[in-house]
Amino acid sequence: MPMNKLCNLLKLKNEDLLFDKIMQSFKEKITKWDYFINWTKVFGNIDPIEKELNLLNFLIGKEDVETEAYNLIKQYPQVIKAFPTLIAVREKSIDILIDTKNFIYKNYSFNKGKLTDNECKELANFVVNSGIGAILKDKKVKSLVDYATGVEVGLDSNGRKNRGGSLMESLVEEFVSDTCQNLGIQYMPQATSKKIKEQWNIEVVVDKSSRQIDFAINKNGKLFFIECNFYGGGGSKLKSTATEYIEMNRYWNKQGIEFIWITDGAGWKSTLKPLREYFDKADYLLNLEMLKEGLLYTILG
Repeated sequence: MPMNKLCNLLKLKNEDLLFDKIMQSFKEKITKWDYFINWTKVFGNIDPIEKELNLLNFLIGKEDVETEAYNLIKQYPQVIKAFPTLIAVREKSIDILIDTKNFIYKNYSFNKGKLTDNECKELANFVVNSGIGAILKDKKVKSLVDYATGVEVGLDSNGRKNRGGSLMESLVEEFVSDTCQNLGIQYMPQATSKKIKEQWNIEVVVDKSSRQIDFAINKNGKLFFIECNFYGGGGSKLKSTATEYIEMNRYWNKQGIEFIWITDGAGWKSTLKPLREYFDKADYLLNLEMLKEGLLYTILG
């Protein structure tokens, strides 16, 4: 079996030395300031309902919250569009199981323009049964705008897993951009076959129409495709990714395209077997430390 291309470039005696180099330099974390909260998204979700939240502030401290909520909803029906945020959901309507023996559900919709008197009563009842009523009555919150902002922060924290992937892409792009600039070659983030054809007039056959490559590099008509990801923890996802990329490497190589997988994270330390399987069948497996050492420049230079 021919020697791994990167082994040859680094003048290493065997592939085990290269794999050890990769294995021993995984990063534990790549957390940056923008990992924690996407404040633009948080306030972007508050702005459209800020007036409605301020109207609902009227209910704070009211003894008979249900009656007051009914009157408020009847006069200002638009306030109901803020209800999903108050209970930390994204849906514009929800079904509540009100009869557990017969599995009967009650639907509450929060995107209606006009409301019947009965719907106003039901939505006022929703305020009470959801627990929001007690919080308002007992003055547990002083401002529903502040409360809703806190809810949005909590909901946004669920997006950290996806932000981890975005952080890896932004880190890798710094190296890709610098390398391509130094070599005088072009690169394209989030590349598709259509964009490659339009920008570089190079035909690429994709395995599925939605295929998007993290980075495509054009070196005088020769294409290099880069996929990158970071795994802070282990799990089945790592194995499936490695398996997928074995096939992806083969698929692009058939078209004369070099495939570079840049991956990192402590999660690989407990899932080395599938990573080794990829390594044994592909030419380019890099991590962040190797990018720092200029190996992307070595490959593309």
